[in-house]
This record gives sequence, structure tokens and C-alpha cells, in this order.
Amino acid sequence: MSGFDFDIVAIGSGPGGQKAAIQGAKLGKRAAVIDFNPYVGGVCLHDGTIPSKSFREAIMHLSGLRVRSHFGQAYRVKQNIHMTDLTQWSDGIIEDVEQTLRHQLIRNGVEIICGTGSFVDPHTVLVEHEGQSRTIKARNVVIATGTRPRRPDNFVIDEDVVLDSNGILHLNKLPHSLTVIGGGVIGCEYASMFAALGLKVTIVEARSQLLSFIDHEISGEFAHFLHDHRVTTLLNETVTSCARTPDGRAVTYLEGGKRIVSDVVLVSAGRTGNVEKLNLSAIGIVPNERGYISVDEHCRTTVSHIYAVGDVIGQMSLASTSTEQGRRAACHAFGLPYQGAKIPSPAGIYAIPEIAMVGATENELRKSKTPYETGIGRFADVERGKIIGDTFGMLKLLFNRKTRQLLGVHIIGESATEIIHLGQSVLATGGTIDYFADAVLNYPTLTLAYKVAALDGLNKIIDSQALPEA
Repeated sequence: MSGFDFDIVAIGSGPGGQKAAIQGAKLGKRAAVIDFNPYVGGVCLHDGTIPSKSFREAIMHLSGLRVRSHFGQAYRVKQNIHMTDLTQWSDGIIEDVEQTLRHQLIRNGVEIICGTGSFVDPHTVLVEHEGQSRTIKARNVVIATGTRPRRPDNFVIDEDVVLDSNGILHLNKLPHSLTVIGGGVIGCEYASMFAALGLKVTIVEARSQLLSFIDHEISGEFAHFLHDHRVTTLLNETVTSCARTPDGRAVTYLEGGKRIVSDVVLVSAGRTGNVEKLNLSAIGIVPNERGYISVDEHCRTTVSHIYAVGDVIGQMSLASTSTEQGRRAACHAFGLPYQGAKIPSPAGIYAIPEIAMVGATENELRKSKTPYETGIGRFADVERGKIIGDTFGMLKLLFNRKTRQLLGVHIIGESATEIIHLGQSVLATGGTIDYFADAVLNYPTLTLAYKVAALDGLNKIIDSQALPEA
């Protein structure tokens, strides 16, 4: 190895770092991951994706929300749900996943190094842990340090009543009321979860729409669901500050003069890259003001053998994309062709209800002046929706009006993040909505909503065939 201890070293053991190291090891290279946490898995496992999704599943089960349409709105699996019910559900899952990830790394010959990694020079990483230090020479380095919740200066986050998305996971008890500052993914996920438990929830969002990047109809359906669960949504409102009140509650001050008092406030104001301890100045990499590192299409930084993957690059902050970015970086580092970037990536929002999307939105198609049409399939129109009690869900197809080529899929409802993958496959292969109309799909399934949506779209095309083009 010509003086190198490892061919590839990942700083951070989250999804991106894990998969970069494992891909390198599978190519016969010496690989290692460095993490300050003695438990592998990164933010994804310990502070983000897995805990919050475990909370969601516990809430869906214990609250009986899935079957209330059958048994009535008062139905509960457990009448008095406590914070310990949620944490005990998630703790066991986290421990199990950690052991699985650790086993995968060990099985593939990846060395796990506990400590804080920082650059000495472009090929040398200093690892410090409990007063001890060692230097590692690496041919290639992958930065996968993730992000943390951003804490605006005017918000006094005390981790007691004014919390960020890490602190909300460690409440001692469930509050009676919650104010969520920010109507993005994290804010909407937690707002909908706690609303399902019967908390009084208020969302404050500076934009005119919750989840402003998703399809407008899906966002509208989500807002309607929140309204039905007594969530107050304040749009076009700017929060000036929030703090603890003298009596131990939280107060949120809005620019328009309104004050909101609640037991707890969740500040969901975006994320910041974990780059401070990396000593990036030693290698000439300059992150932006949010701590994000710029990369090219191969996840390569401005230093040719140093890559950055996952949330720290500030693109689509999803564990799924982080995983593929890790593989992409390792493949490029060792000259292995990588085709995954050509496949459209889906996005999933684990709110209640789930939301998923892949491909273009209507706004994007309008801006590009693409001749498009839509097809809608509602879960109420497929028998599986009635069986499981989800008559609210909706699936929306966007397709080219002239060629019928699929352009986008948007879903809200039970298992949306699962059934989106059929749309992803058809989209990736350049298929048309005729596939959904003609294919035999298992009955009864939610996937049949694709057929309903496709037939709806085709009927619109038939109805307009005799009309002149504008």
C-alpha cells in the first residue's frame, strides 16, 4: 500500500460512511470507519431516522389510529400512553440495528475505530479518544459526519421545554400541548405523530404551504388531515423568539404580535453540517455558512481523493441517498463503474399519514411547459384501502399527454413509502402509464391505486382527443 494504513477511511459510521467502507472492503481494499460514538450507526440510528420512525410505529399501534374507521374515534390499543411506551419501543430496535450494522462491518473486514477524526494533511487523519491519539494514513477519505439541528440565536433551547429534534426524543413525559416551529419534513413528522396521541399541536411556518417542496395537492391533503386531527397551522408567520416562561412552560413570539403558550416547543429550523472538528482548513476544503461541503457528481470534494457523502453535503437529506452516495464514492475511488445515479431517487416523509414522491412535480412541468396530464387513484376506491381502514390515501400520476410517458408519482397514505417503488421502476425505464393500466396486479392491494390512477388519466386523454391544441 506504499505507506498507507488503509485504502479507504470513512469519518462517520452512518449510512454513507458504512456503505463506503463496506464497498471498499468488498473490492479487496483495506477499509476503516472512525466514529466518536462507540456505537456505530451515526445520527441516522441514534438521533434521527430510526428513533423517530420507531416512535411513529409505536404511536400508530398504541393509538389505534389505523383501525379507528372500523371501531370508532375513541378506540385505543392503550388508553394512557406514556413517553416510556415510545422510548422502550425504540430502544430495543436501536440496539438490534446497531448490532446488525456492527456485524456487517466486522464480517466485511472493516476496522471500527472509536474516536474523533480530524485532518492533519490530505492523507493523514488524527484520531483522538479518551486522552489517547493515533494517526492514520489513508489513500482515500470519505467525510460522512452528518448534521445536527440548527439552533437560531434568538431561540433559547434549554432541552427541557424548548427543544430541538434531538431533545424531543428524550422527553421525560408527554406534554399536553406542543408548538412546532417549522413546517418542513421534521416539523411535520413530529407534529402529526403527537397530534395522533391527542396533544394540542400548533405548527408555525413562514411559507405559504407546509412541505413547500412537494406536490401541491398532496400538501393540501396533508393539511386537511392535520385539520381533522385538530392541529392549528399558522402559515406566512415568522417567529421572532421563543423561551421558557416563569411558570415552566414555553412561549413563542410571532412577528405579527401573537404569542403562543404551550408545554413544549420543538424548534425545527433546519440542519447544520458537523464539520467543526474535522480541521478542514488543513486540506483546503471550505464548507458553506451552513457547514455543508460541496461535491461533484461522484461525491468528490475539491481534493481529488477526499469525498463527502450524506447529510453533510446538504443535498437530499435521506438515509437512502446517503447509502448510495457512499457506494458511489467508493466505486469512483477505485475505478468501478457506478450506474445508480441514473435511477431517479424517491423521497419519503414518515408523517402520519406517510408521503412519498418520485420524479417531477406539477410546478416543474408547468415551468418547463411540458404537455402533461394527471391521473388520480384514491385508496377509498380500492378494496385494500377499505380493509385496512385507510380511505383517505391518494396516489397521483403525472404523465406526458402526447406520449403517455410517466413523469412523476406522488402518494399520501398508508405504505406510501413502500408502494412508491413501483412508480420509481416504471419511471427509471422510461415507461408509460399504459403499464399500470394493463398489468395484472395482486388483489386486494393498495398498489391497485396505480391502475385506478392510470385509467383515470387515460380517460382524460380520450375525452380531450377531439380538442384542438392551444
